[in-house]
Amino acid sequence: MAVNRPRLRPIALPTEHGGWSLILEPIALGLWVAPSWAGLLLGVAAFSLFLTRHPLQLAYRDTQRGKRHSRTVWAMRFAAGYGTVALVAGLLACIVTDHSFWQTLILALPLVGVQLYYDLQRRGRELIPEILGAMALSLVAPTIALADNWSLGAAGALWLVLLARIIGTILYVRARLRLERGEQPSPMPTHIAHGVGLAAVMALVLIGEVQWLAAVAIGVLLLRALYGLSKWRKPAPRAAIIGVQEVVFGVITVTLVALSYTALR
Repeated sequence: MAVNRPRLRPIALPTEHGGWSLILEPIALGLWVAPSWAGLLLGVAAFSLFLTRHPLQLAYRDTQRGKRHSRTVWAMRFAAGYGTVALVAGLLACIVTDHSFWQTLILALPLVGVQLYYDLQRRGRELIPEILGAMALSLVAPTIALADNWSLGAAGALWLVLLARIIGTILYVRARLRLERGEQPSPMPTHIAHGVGLAAVMALVLIGEVQWLAAVAIGVLLLRALYGLSKWRKPAPRAAIIGVQEVVFGVITVTLVALSYTALR
């Protein structure tokens, strides 16, 4: 009897749509402000590693339950394929550039390690692993910058701008979804995170690491949070609408920050 092949898309691609912005934004920003062949290869490697996580989780969970379905086999294949692409792209990046970018990779290891631990415990959607995982993904941009011969300080400033975006955004989306479910979450953590992020980027403006457009980008996100968690907000009938809105804000943020660096350099 022929065995029906499972649907491959749910196995190959993650269902957490917010994760796509978290990986594509730093790749796009990094390649915009520091374009190079090595950076492109690092972007491919990072995106492939991002895709590896989902089928790897599926294969691990099936194995832990002592089961080996057709889905399990396909999940292993996809994980191996993505991992191979990531490895090859990473090695090629090392070959085509003479500049060191290992500093950010070393920093990413403990962040990824903690997230993987939570994933294996089926707690990957908790706040701590979500933030740490996003912080690791955002390191793609400074890694690309280092491969283009940026200084460590300049690459670190780029990461700080991205952190101001992602930490506040994660807190905002979680609070907004709870609000739309009829709960009453405190908006203060979200507002404080945005305020601290804006202050940090303003400090970078004052020392000349970025231009004022980067601060404008974070200011726009702060206004979005103030309105989106207020009683005057327009209710979102579906969670997907909030996700689409955040994609738009992500495009705005990347564009303004990239233009900031274009003006600076």
